[in-house]
Amino acid sequence: MSARLPKVKGQPRAIFFDAAGTLIRLTAPVGSTYAEIAREFGAKADSARMDAAFRQAWKEQSPRATIAGPREEDDRPWWRALALQTLRQGCDSLPSSFNEEAWFDAVYRRYAEPASWELFPEVHGCLEALSAAFPLGVISNFDRRLEAILAGLGITPYFQSVTISSVCGADKPDAAIFEAAASSLGATPSDCLHVGDDPVRDRQGAEAIGMKSFLVDRPKVTLLALTARLGSFLA
Repeated sequence: MSARLPKVKGQPRAIFFDAAGTLIRLTAPVGSTYAEIAREFGAKADSARMDAAFRQAWKEQSPRATIAGPREEDDRPWWRALALQTLRQGCDSLPSSFNEEAWFDAVYRRYAEPASWELFPEVHGCLEALSAAFPLGVISNFDRRLEAILAGLGITPYFQSVTISSVCGADKPDAAIFEAAASSLGATPSDCLHVGDDPVRDRQGAEAIGMKSFLVDRPKVTLLALTARLGSFLA
């Protein structure tokens, strides 16, 4: 028996996509990258332990405040706090010569590189099909590094707008980021469909302001299911 797929009722005027987890994914676990770079700076670091430390630090990290406009330094201070907490929890001790700031700079730059990311296999086909019938956009809890990542992965031309939390000052599921995205395409939220992988940030956040939603749940539900559901609008 095939899995039941999410339904999309009615034709949207515009479609938005979450980025990480929906369109793109890391090519290596966070812990592997953090540990690799830590070793380059002279620390003894285990990838699995660093990965567990990152997951814990992510849970403990304070949410970013919602403000009217771009946040300080494109959210770099928030990422710095998260990364350094991970480093300190993930290593028993650091050599006296270890330069935490230089390590964080290297980590931050690494995740700005398109080579650290990859597209899910069906992304190009989905975007190619949908962009012929709908204006497309991105809504992401990321920072301006995302712009270079999407460009480097070759999918920027599919999108008419990219709404980033560090720029608009609000993270999903806050209504402000969804409203800003809809406005960027001259649409109202009720005219839009948001596609994401997080039940709270993506689905609940979108539906709370009247957007339709489609939840990716890999491997059961991918973007191929979205294209199939919207097939009648693509002729």
